[in-house]
Amino acid sequence: MLSLLYQEGPSTEGIFRRSGSAKTCKELKEKLDSGAEVDLACESIFVTASLFKDFLRNIPGSILSSQLCDKWVSVMDQGNNEEKIKSIQRLIEQLPRANVVLLRYIFGVLHGIEMRSEENQMNAFNLAICIAPSLLWPPVSSTPDIESEFTKKISSLVQFLTENCCRIFGDEITSLFGEI
Repeated sequence: MLSLLYQEGPSTEGIFRRSGSAKTCKELKEKLDSGAEVDLACESIFVTASLFKDFLRNIPGSILSSQLCDKWVSVMDQGNNEEKIKSIQRLIEQLPRANVVLLRYIFGVLHGIEMRSEENQMNAFNLAICIAPSLLWPPVSSTPDIESEFTKKISSLVQFLTENCCRIFGDEITSLFGEI
């Protein structure tokens, strides 16, 4: 999925913003959940993006760990960019290894898409609005106003992560997928 998004996402206008066919997504999710072979290359890239966001939303406790939710939310309130980056790196060190590996690939994809934002209309801000709710959510439900404020803060964090992913994860993030 990520490889396909890495290949086609940068040249697809509105990737992650437009939804794939709900029916197709449901059918493919059922096939994937049952272990059946699925050739996503034959599907719309928007279906793949929708399936990927659904996958992220179904990670128990979220990929960024809802246990660290308050710490993630407070990162953007810290001083300069260097302090934010160091705080983010400390939080990443507290995540399970599998989450960190997946995050590196996710931000490798987002970085590639952002680099061609003039073509695809998906700059770091737009990507963050679309992806942030799938990366972290509060451990308990709250009022719509609090949830709205939370979403804004997490979107700001994801935008910062996307814009600074090479400094946070290392320059090799740009070559994780090799020469596809």
